[in-house]
Amino acid sequence: MNADAVVLDVDGVLVDVADSYRRAIVESVEAVYDRTIRKADIQRFKDAGGFNNDWELTDAAALYVLATEEGYSDSVQAFTDGIAANGGGLEAAQSVVRDGIGARATQRVTGRLDHERLRDVFQQLYLGDELYRGLEGGEPDLDRETPGFIHDEPVLLEPEARDRLLAAWDVGVLTGRPAAEAEIALERVGLDDAVPLEHRFTMDDWEEGKPHPRALTTLAERFDADSVVFVGDTLDDVRTAVNASDADPSREYRGIGVLTGGLTGGEGRRKYEDEGAAAVAESINAVPDLLE
Repeated sequence: MNADAVVLDVDGVLVDVADSYRRAIVESVEAVYDRTIRKADIQRFKDAGGFNNDWELTDAAALYVLATEEGYSDSVQAFTDGIAANGGGLEAAQSVVRDGIGARATQRVTGRLDHERLRDVFQQLYLGDELYRGLEGGEPDLDRETPGFIHDEPVLLEPEARDRLLAAWDVGVLTGRPAAEAEIALERVGLDDAVPLEHRFTMDDWEEGKPHPRALTTLAERFDADSVVFVGDTLDDVRTAVNASDADPSREYRGIGVLTGGLTGGEGRRKYEDEGAAAVAESINAVPDLLE
């Protein structure tokens, strides 16, 4: 698998976010609405597509919880299957709810869906009081103190694998994180100085989000690379590489899925392969061997 450049996702690839971002999704919905989904259900939303932004996934999870109070009776699995069938993302989730409970009940649900409060609670839980004050510029108002789930992110990228990647390939980063939160993760794994800003795409750099190919094709242009590998932990990451191939046939784009995010085991491998992954790796640390 030849490659001139290797582009890395952050969450589930460089750091484990099971007890940070994913925990924040579950607990934010519970804090605002007193009910929530299970942490295991989050992967169903990810697989449905269109939820590269965890704030929007939080909104979709809250939408499901509120819809059940208005008579929506399908399981989370059926709900997320419907989202996938409608193209993925929050708008698709709203369409599924409308089909399930009708326009008037949906209007009541969406009237209770407080995007701003959910996002604010999410950031308080994820960042913790000190970082929230620094990055969000506000004063925490939850009735509990938290050091922040961001500190509960084990590093997945081992120093040896990191050094091999940097020595042999141009390395970029493509993530749905805001830039400030991406910087924190990159510093923890030792890539903050090694990957300059022009070789990063974060939430702050593009509106479309994955699986739109623009960020990946732009990085390929900046690297002047003929062949690019994108390593991610979701189906949308693989779809991004596939879409980049369609959008830019002058270059080769390949997606590698890792089994350190929500997709694991044989089922995870099958899902990646069904979406067109060029390879599936146990972790980012196996990627240098795959490329060599």
